[in-house]
Amino acid sequence: MVKAKYKFNPETLNYVKVETNFKARLSRLLVLFSVSLVMSAVMLVVFLQFYETPKTKILKRENQRLLTQYEMMYKNLKDVEKVLSDLQERDDNLYRVIFEADPIPSSVRNAGFGGINKYSQLESLDNSELVIKTARKLDIISKQAYVQSKSYDEVVSLAMNKEKMLASIPAVMPVSNKDLKRTASGWGFRIHPIYKIRRFHYGMDFTAPIGTEIYATGDGVVKEAETSRSGFGRWVVIDHGFGYETLYGHMNEFNVKKGQKVKRGSVIGYVGNAGTSSGPHLHYEVHRNGKPVNPQYYYFKDLTPDEYERMIALSVNAGQSYD
Repeated sequence: MVKAKYKFNPETLNYVKVETNFKARLSRLLVLFSVSLVMSAVMLVVFLQFYETPKTKILKRENQRLLTQYEMMYKNLKDVEKVLSDLQERDDNLYRVIFEADPIPSSVRNAGFGGINKYSQLESLDNSELVIKTARKLDIISKQAYVQSKSYDEVVSLAMNKEKMLASIPAVMPVSNKDLKRTASGWGFRIHPIYKIRRFHYGMDFTAPIGTEIYATGDGVVKEAETSRSGFGRWVVIDHGFGYETLYGHMNEFNVKKGQKVKRGSVIGYVGNAGTSSGPHLHYEVHRNGKPVNPQYYYFKDLTPDEYERMIALSVNAGQSYD
């Protein structure tokens, strides 16, 4: 039974019974509840500020463990990067040199690492700098490892074709020239015999009587066998594969046709004086990956070191070319 409440009335000097209705009691109850709720929230904030729940402790330990793992991973990735760098260096300066392949350009090895920020979604994380740095390092190493694996695939293929490659490289002189007397003008600036102007001579001239046999300097396929009134007159181009091509100009006649396979030492034609030429001779060029290179570097199956030195001296001393 609810006890009645009284309050003192100073005017009448009597205690008057206090009448409370339901609305007033509900209002008081709501006030008390609100105050209790606020106090509870304050106490909860204070508690969480100075005390950790078991779940929070577990999450903090897990976070620290992950942070430690990221630091170890980054350190391990740097070690892997050193190993990969060593493999790249050996690949470019040893393996690819042995098989006469060009080094992998740094622009290819390091391609695709700039531009759009692909790690923006990680920037909101705690310790985001370490996480992003690790993710970026992993991406870089993964890409470089892929490029390196493709390079090794190419080196393996070159190794398997090494015998074929050695037979295809233009490694002999295109005419019989053991005594070197047929060596005329070599690579470099020369006076043109007809125009009498200084021009770069992208090959080597060999003087010989008309009808002297011309040999393929390496295995390959005849790419061109053409005739014109000027320039090289009658010329043959052989594609040796592996980036090599050779050109033979001023022929008197052909002994091959376009598309024909030839072996090193095959007679492909005969020395002549066709085209823009000042006398019977063979103009010979070697091209590597589409660019002319000095033919004198490619007679290693023909000449001894002493003969090689004599050949260079003879070709350099000539001040005028034959075409």
